[in-house]
Amino acid sequence: MKPAALKAGDTIALVSPASPLSPASIEFMVNLLTTEGYKTVIGPNAFNRDDYLAGTDAQRAADLEWAFSDPSIQGIMCTRGGYGVARLLSLLDLDMMAASRKLFCGFSDITSLHLALNARGLPTLHSPMAITLSNPKEPWVYESLLSSLKGTSPIPTTAPVGTCVVGGESEGVVTGGCLCLITDSLSTPNTIDCAGKIVIIEDVDENPHRIDAMLTHLCNAGEIQQSAGIVIGEMTRTDERVDEGIGGKPWRDIVADRLGDLGIPMIIDFPFGHAKNQLSLPLGIRARLNADEGRLEYTEALCS
Repeated sequence: MKPAALKAGDTIALVSPASPLSPASIEFMVNLLTTEGYKTVIGPNAFNRDDYLAGTDAQRAADLEWAFSDPSIQGIMCTRGGYGVARLLSLLDLDMMAASRKLFCGFSDITSLHLALNARGLPTLHSPMAITLSNPKEPWVYESLLSSLKGTSPIPTTAPVGTCVVGGESEGVVTGGCLCLITDSLSTPNTIDCAGKIVIIEDVDENPHRIDAMLTHLCNAGEIQQSAGIVIGEMTRTDERVDEGIGGKPWRDIVADRLGDLGIPMIIDFPFGHAKNQLSLPLGIRARLNADEGRLEYTEALCS
């Protein structure tokens, strides 16, 4: 069920399954993809606005099903995250979407779709989105994304490595994404399955005590302790969001406190997620974690 690698002349659809954005926000991504030889097509409802959503649930679901079912489209890239994807899961033909074997890209709120499609056998790409690349990035960010679209190595040698929290090596299928969406998935038909897997975790704009609460929930649910390895990106702007009525401590200390005693190989500050610069990381395929060296290396290709 691996997606087909994209090649020059292929068409990539840009869709907005979560929060709204302006047309100007996607200009850089469209130009980047066009320069690489891809064609782009914009979802009919991509710039709709329904308060904090990019159109109604029906409109956003229709754009996703159009992109996955139209044979003239080979890849699908989300314009942004925000909120709203989980509202669509009961409206989508997820089996059809997975069987299309199309390369699907995005992160943040898009985690809900990654989990659902991975569970149905389709590997996907946790990657920057159109709004993400509207601000300048390091060269390795573009290299990682464009290499991933072509099915080649997603981690350039110039990208930073992580910092070891718990040493050791492990191997497994990569899963995960944005922490709040991971925890939201629990006890749903599309719940995360951490057993024997390398779990990648990041988040943005959460208070320190909420990071503690969500990691604690993953432990109380009996999920995270089943993983083979843990890769933490960045809890972006968390240290700046301390609730003065409760207090807080640095999010890195919270991660070490809640997950360090599990004895599972774990690194922190691996460059992905809502950080200023981020790698594109395939989900649903195998990788090897060398926590001592802070490295995640994929052992199979994302694309067929």
